[in-house]
Amino acid sequence: MSNNTIEFTDQSFNIEVVQADIPVLIDFWAAWCGPCKAIAPVIEEIAIEYDGKVKVGKLDVDQNQKTAMEYGVRSIPTILIIKSGEVVSQIVGAVPKENITKALDKIL
Repeated sequence: MSNNTIEFTDQSFNIEVVQADIPVLIDFWAAWCGPCKAIAPVIEEIAIEYDGKVKVGKLDVDQNQKTAMEYGVRSIPTILIIKSGEVVSQIVGAVPKENITKALDKIL
């Protein structure tokens, strides 16, 4: 994690994400996942660019299986965008930054 991204956990997810007053982008990842490592710098850039407009964080699926299962995450990386407690966008795989920013811009 960095100063710009938040580490979400099973314990913090409800307060940090579901009850958030701004949209939240969650990167579901794991340390052993190559594509997850490839997309990490993109997530970091988005966290900086959307600071104040979107809360950006990561959730390690190995450490937080309950939340990953609740949201039906079967493949990683999976990016969910949650607004007002509801999933408004889901992106699976290491996609270009533009795919993620388009999804964010659509809900802002």
